[in-house]
Amino acid sequence: MAVGGVAIFPSDTVYGLACDPSHREAVTRLYALKHRTLDAPSAVMFFSLDLALGALAELSPKTRAALGRLLPGPLTVLLNNPAGRFPLACGSEPATLGLRVPALSPQLSALGALKWPILQSSANEAGEPAPTSIAQLDLALRSEVDLVLDGGPLGELSSSVLDLREYELNGGWELLREGPIGSDQIAAILGQNS
Repeated sequence: MAVGGVAIFPSDTVYGLACDPSHREAVTRLYALKHRTLDAPSAVMFFSLDLALGALAELSPKTRAALGRLLPGPLTVLLNNPAGRFPLACGSEPATLGLRVPALSPQLSALGALKWPILQSSANEAGEPAPTSIAQLDLALRSEVDLVLDGGPLGELSSSVLDLREYELNGGWELLREGPIGSDQIAAILGQNS
């Protein structure tokens, strides 16, 4: 990551592509591998909730408490980004940041040693199914990255996507993509959306 590399890695959901979110050449390369335009947003993944909360000092106590109840887990959370953090990951929406903190299984626990964030997106071309095993990876994609980490077979679904941009204002939230976590689970954690 530190020298602009792009890796394929296992998460708590599917296999992802990863690079340094501040390295323009690496981000451009990752997007080219996916055949995706740079204005499309990606998530920034931390392997510890404490690291994520430390990096996003502007988050309010209410949002921090919600994240503490939701993460780590198979969830991408959309947050307001008033500080304009990680602009390369935000694409054409600099006021919004996608945050991921995966729940690491014992076989993936070594990823917890990473103390810096990564820009991440599923390891597939845009519009194609996300791979849940190394065998499902596109061979051309696999040959173009610098590192492939095999975590064995993973789950069946990409992360759920939860919009928390209105949460601070009025407790509102919206589940934009249902994956391993559904609306009922979110409602049980946060209360009914408004």
